[in-house]
Amino acid sequence: MVDRALRRDENLLAPIGHLSAPPALRPARDTDSAGLITLIAGVFAEYPGNVLDTEHEERGLLVPASSYERFWVLEQAGHVVGCIAVATRTPGLRVELKKCYVHASLRGQGWGRLLIQQVEDYARSVGCQEVELWSDTRFVAGHRAYSGRGYRRTGAVRELHDLSHSTEWHFWRRLE
Repeated sequence: MVDRALRRDENLLAPIGHLSAPPALRPARDTDSAGLITLIAGVFAEYPGNVLDTEHEERGLLVPASSYERFWVLEQAGHVVGCIAVATRTPGLRVELKKCYVHASLRGQGWGRLLIQQVEDYARSVGCQEVELWSDTRFVAGHRAYSGRGYRRTGAVRELHDLSHSTEWHFWRRLE
C-alpha cells in the first residue's frame, strides 16, 4: 500500500520554520515513525512521480531506531523536521549515509550540513575512513549539499525498479 501521506492535498509542505525554538538533534525512536513518514513523504511530493511505499519499499521507516545502525532526527516543537541515518557497509572502513531529509522551510540554513556532519563524526568514532551514499538523480538540492561537504559522484548508477522509477547516483567521500 502506498502511504496516504503522499497526497499533495494533505499539505505536507506546510511551513514549520516559523516555530520559535530552533530544531534539536536527538537519536530517533521507533515512535518517530509517523513524523519521519510525514517528513519524507513531503520531500518526495516535491518531485513529480516520487511515492513513498512504507509497506513494501521503506519498511524501516516503521521502526526507524530498530532498523538502522544509527538514526537521528531534528525535532522542532514536537515535529520531525529533519533526519539522517547510517549503516555500516564495511566495518572499520566505510559507513553508508541514509535518509538525509530536511523540511523545505528549513533548507539553506545549515541543518543539512549539521546532519551530514553527524554521520561523519559517527563514522570517525567507529574507526571508519569513508562515507558513501546513493541519491535519487532528481534530488539536485541534496547533491549540492553533498558536494559542498566534499562528496564526489563516482559514476556508479543504479536503478531501483521501485514505484517511483528511481535512478540513483553514487557519492563517496574519504574523511580526513
